[in-house]
Amino acid sequence: MKFLRRSILTLLIIAVPMVVALQFWPLPERLTHTPYATLMLDRNDRLLGARIAADEQWRFVPVEVLPDKYRRALLSYEDKRFFAHPGVDPLAIARAAWLNARAGRVVSGGSTLTMQLARLLRDDPPRTLPEKAREALLALQLEWHFSKDELLIQYASRAPFGGNIVGLRAAAWRYFGREPAALSWAEAALLAVLPNAPSLIHPGRNRERLRAKRDGLLNDLHESGALPARDLQLALLEPLPAAPKALPANANHLLNSLTASSEQHLFRTTLDADLQHRVRELARQHGRRLAGEGVHNVAVVVIDHIELATRAYVGNMTHGDAREYGAAVDIASAPRSTGSVLKPLLYGLMLDDGLLLPDTLVADLPTNYGGFSPENFDHGYRGAVPAHQALSQSLNIPAVRMLREYGVGRFHNQLQRMGMTTLFRNAEDYGLTLVLGGAEGALNELTGIYARLFASARQAPPYPVAVLQSSLANREPGRAQPSPVLSPGAAWLTLDALRQVARPGTARQWRLFSSSQAIAWKTGTSYGLRDAWAIGSNGRYTVGVWAGNGNGEPAPSLGGAATAAPLMLDVFSLLGPARWPEAPLADLKTVHVCSDDGYLAGGRCPTVERQAPLHSHFETVTPYHVRVHLDSNGQRVHSQCEPVSAMRHRDWFVLPPGQAWFYQRRHPYYRPLPSWREDCLAGARGMDSEPPMALIYPHAGTAIYIPVELNGRLGRAVLRAVHQRADATLYWHLDTTYLGETRHFHEWALIAEPGWHTLTLVDDQGFRLKQRFKVLGK
Repeated sequence: MKFLRRSILTLLIIAVPMVVALQFWPLPERLTHTPYATLMLDRNDRLLGARIAADEQWRFVPVEVLPDKYRRALLSYEDKRFFAHPGVDPLAIARAAWLNARAGRVVSGGSTLTMQLARLLRDDPPRTLPEKAREALLALQLEWHFSKDELLIQYASRAPFGGNIVGLRAAAWRYFGREPAALSWAEAALLAVLPNAPSLIHPGRNRERLRAKRDGLLNDLHESGALPARDLQLALLEPLPAAPKALPANANHLLNSLTASSEQHLFRTTLDADLQHRVRELARQHGRRLAGEGVHNVAVVVIDHIELATRAYVGNMTHGDAREYGAAVDIASAPRSTGSVLKPLLYGLMLDDGLLLPDTLVADLPTNYGGFSPENFDHGYRGAVPAHQALSQSLNIPAVRMLREYGVGRFHNQLQRMGMTTLFRNAEDYGLTLVLGGAEGALNELTGIYARLFASARQAPPYPVAVLQSSLANREPGRAQPSPVLSPGAAWLTLDALRQVARPGTARQWRLFSSSQAIAWKTGTSYGLRDAWAIGSNGRYTVGVWAGNGNGEPAPSLGGAATAAPLMLDVFSLLGPARWPEAPLADLKTVHVCSDDGYLAGGRCPTVERQAPLHSHFETVTPYHVRVHLDSNGQRVHSQCEPVSAMRHRDWFVLPPGQAWFYQRRHPYYRPLPSWREDCLAGARGMDSEPPMALIYPHAGTAIYIPVELNGRLGRAVLRAVHQRADATLYWHLDTTYLGETRHFHEWALIAEPGWHTLTLVDDQGFRLKQRFKVLGK
């Protein structure tokens, strides 16, 4: 009994310190501080790009589960009793000692896989008995802390595979171009034997020895029953890999952006490697063409708006001096002037808020707000234009007028809600230029907003656009999601307007293309010809293209239609047609509007049926249709000068004088109001609340500058007015001074002292118009 107690005490004295050492002795720092390379995969686990580790080794993050083929091959070759020993295998050590003694030299080491892992963690020290003892102790400690499967993964991720290739995942990609899970038996066997002699992989070395090692292992696997005879025959026929494959670099800018924002070393993206490669080639071809026109940078983003996932991302394709044009910059995520690409969002928001309908007329005439005078791309005016045409033709003046009605601050807030993170200034700083390119937008965000616009039209959940697979996985039904871009009805009507887009210079190309598939698209060009945009959607994909110069240099030929749209259309050709979805009828309602102005009829005009967002409340009855009373000669009369029984009553489409003057140039059918009969003029001036004339320049409150001629004398400012009647005579007065009269064409060259002045116009029927303006000094 005393001997038993003494034996137990002795065992405790030995065991307790050993357990304490195994538990608390510090593990090698490399277990937790290993520098990894960065790996980026596509949606099907195909390699898109990689960045070498900080220690210049190609060492990728470990696989989560060791592939079965490699696992069997490794254990068969290195450590058949791996699951039976505690990290040190006495039988293997005894066998190695016997073989070494018989050979008179070291021919076998007797190390287990755990001991080999310990050696790798200790930076491959000299193979001496003391070092072997330290390896054995560390192996025991590793077995104490980790499961067998974890140890296998640790070994596989640290084993040398030739040169600076470390770990199974890096070796699988560098030698075979695929993830370890996709390796064949021959490939798995090769990678199992390679760490034993990694130098044999290099061409010119004794590669037949390497083949013999691999084939010997394959035969062993067959004999153990792991590898069927047919698979063995095929595996033995596979050649050894050549030199390590160059890793692809298909999305370098995205990889740079991801690594800059995350400490991860493995990114599983939503991109499609095949599509990414083809889109890059298209961008390269167009970039080469554009470089001859002074445009050196191109970026492209392709989003699947059914799944709301990015499928291609060309952050920057540069032709020209790489440093000068910022070849390393991810322009797809960089803020650039938005041009006109925000106009559809304003249009859709106003539809949702009941501020307009697609056919509602919007003024298009010379406009000035606090010194800001927008101009259309053709420098022309249409007087008034339906809102959907103003959008499809990308007219600037109607867009500015619409923004002024909607509110700059309100639009600014809505853009941020939609996902624009680049609006770093206050709404007041942007002002009305917000809708014309005064704001900063990133291609990836704007393309994402357009994709979500299409998703809204499909009544899909308002998910953000994913770039990483983890983003898709986190879309749980109960999870809080961002607000939709627009209601389904407003989104659909906006896309329907964009399907009618055509631009000068691309009309022929667009007609040819539109026969193959339906696309809703928008272009934009920033002020100063620095940024060209084209963003469009077909039934499945949304494509965004930006073109310009990374250094901000302007290009005379730059334009959204001429520069960015051709590349966008070629990408759509690559993607192929997709069926345009049906209208979301449950989210639309039918309204009756005047056929000529798009306002609610109110019984005053011919009507047509139009669609509106279901929950919008457009309530404006037409302001442009008036009931007029005519005599037998077609002149206007009223009850004070003509018996009611003798009158004829007509509903008349009448635009304000300024709009009407430009409108009738493009619409020959437009007829101005008839003149008042002479004996009815006295009462008529009290009946018409607005004078039948308008001052085109200057606008109310405008400050004008009178130039100085070359001879030093003051020049003249030309004032311009219009009248409803083509034969009207206008009498011009400045302050208290009569200037003169004009007929048919109403322009007056004016010299005035600096300061505020009042211009008064009186027509030949006594109607009067007054307007204040300011003349600036030198």
